[in-house]
Amino acid sequence: MATITSARAYLIDIPVETPRTDAVQAFLKQETIFVHISTSDGIEGVGYSYTIGTGGTAILALLRDYLLEKLVGMDSDRIEQIWQTVYYGTRATTTGAITSLAVAAIDTALWDIKGKRTNMPLWKMVGGASDRVPLYDTEGGWLHIDTDELVRGAIESQKKGWPGVKLKIGKPNISEDFERLSAVRQAVGPSMHIMVDANQSMTLAQARQRAEALQSVGLYWLEEPMPADDVAAHRALAQSTAIPIAVGESIYSAAQFQQYLHQEAAGVIQVDVARVGGITPWLKVAHLAETYNVVVCPHFLMEIHVSLAAGIANGHYVEHIPQLTGVTTERMTIDNGSAIAPSAPGLGIPWDFEAIERLVVA
Repeated sequence: MATITSARAYLIDIPVETPRTDAVQAFLKQETIFVHISTSDGIEGVGYSYTIGTGGTAILALLRDYLLEKLVGMDSDRIEQIWQTVYYGTRATTTGAITSLAVAAIDTALWDIKGKRTNMPLWKMVGGASDRVPLYDTEGGWLHIDTDELVRGAIESQKKGWPGVKLKIGKPNISEDFERLSAVRQAVGPSMHIMVDANQSMTLAQARQRAEALQSVGLYWLEEPMPADDVAAHRALAQSTAIPIAVGESIYSAAQFQQYLHQEAAGVIQVDVARVGGITPWLKVAHLAETYNVVVCPHFLMEIHVSLAAGIANGHYVEHIPQLTGVTTERMTIDNGSAIAPSAPGLGIPWDFEAIERLVVA
């Protein structure tokens, strides 16, 4: 048995690599929380979590004041036991963003240890269904980008062989969204997938109206049209449109996905490994979605999601939003429209710890 001998956490701020805006906010910076866990057999696992600009110090405080001390002396191979102990040990804050993001940093570090100990990459540890997964681009689709630039970005993605692009919607008038999307569709033709994301900005009535107006564009999915905790509204929308409804990035508990699937309120599951509490619950959501014959297209964090989405049977897409370029020594490998899962043991993310050290804020 290899026990945990120490655990430490710290926070860094990573500047955005490109300006990013949607219908409700701007992406100011990536607050990234790191956890390092050391074991009695000399292995160190590195895990991480993130926010897009606020809350990082609260997550760090939860880790330092309550969670990390629980780890020392535990068997590092018993990941499920550790997850249950840490997550439910938070008591009154159990279901919520801060707790899930904190536990995710611990859980990903434990999976990193497991891979290093067994000499296996993450995509094989979680199932090994494939070593690659198709890629869609979000970086050219932000809401502040004008139509001409939107078209140029989609054409560039198509030239790279990427099968899809995601565009933000939520302009003041439906006609603006329609004009932007129609211009992109005309430029890329009928075969390229166009996804749209409303970032929880609409009421049910507005979402129905927008879905009907955009039906002719041929959308691959409509993402987060309404607040993510309103399952009933998403179910009503899903019943009224042929456009698949995508949800998941703003859901912080594995159990919450069950209602979306049971009520047929979502056709695409976008579970985020950090926001749901780590790899352990991420896999539960992915396998649950498979039993409903629903695909998984995880949100953000492409450097870890490439391995998770490739490793499961229903992994369908990875979202291209590069954000770790400045703190890693290598970029994610892309080949013929697909992201390639890293072959290195553990998470397989080549961290640049000298660069990370310069960005530490707490």
